[in-house]
Amino acid sequence: VPTLTYLKNSVIVASLSIVGLVFSSSLVAFAFSRISWPGRNAWFAILLATMMLPSQVTMIPVFVLFYRLGWVNTLKPLIVPSFFGSAFYIFLLRQFALGIPRELDESAVIDGANPLVIWFRIMLPLSGPALAAVAIFSFVGCWNDFMGPLIYLNRTDQWTLPLGLLAFRTKYTTAWAQLMAYSTLVMLPCLLVFFFFQRYFIQGI
Repeated sequence: VPTLTYLKNSVIVASLSIVGLVFSSSLVAFAFSRISWPGRNAWFAILLATMMLPSQVTMIPVFVLFYRLGWVNTLKPLIVPSFFGSAFYIFLLRQFALGIPRELDESAVIDGANPLVIWFRIMLPLSGPALAAVAIFSFVGCWNDFMGPLIYLNRTDQWTLPLGLLAFRTKYTTAWAQLMAYSTLVMLPCLLVFFFFQRYFIQGI
């Protein structure tokens, strides 16, 4: 099993997905929590309603979209969607941002700061625990994602670590000892991340 190749692909997907989710979700959450604009509450309700839509409903249309874009057998379908945010993470960050005093925004406006400066210089530093929780959630979700790579990646050199577990299963036998060792390797980063960052995780929630 080319473990290093699978490990590299998993690291690329997980790291870029974390960056995309933290950036896009925090930006949208800032717009929903600190900026007044027409229809804000209605659009937020629509956003929350998307959480009730099962992923199986959109699986085929999304696959057709990525197929027509020529992204099948690449890592793009696993990375690019993260830059459009996640309803759950937006909700989490919005609720956290509502607890930050608005006087900080007003002081920044008096000093001549625009909304992007307020988001970057004030909201992001103060939302550290919530951003850490989002990063932990997204890392665990991307690292353990099996269905996404199974759908979009047919070439073995593009596989991630969860798909690498399939290499230990053949038509007639299964190498259980190697499979258990490999499963431990796949699970270890998630345990380490939660062990070292559980304080931020609890504060963010």
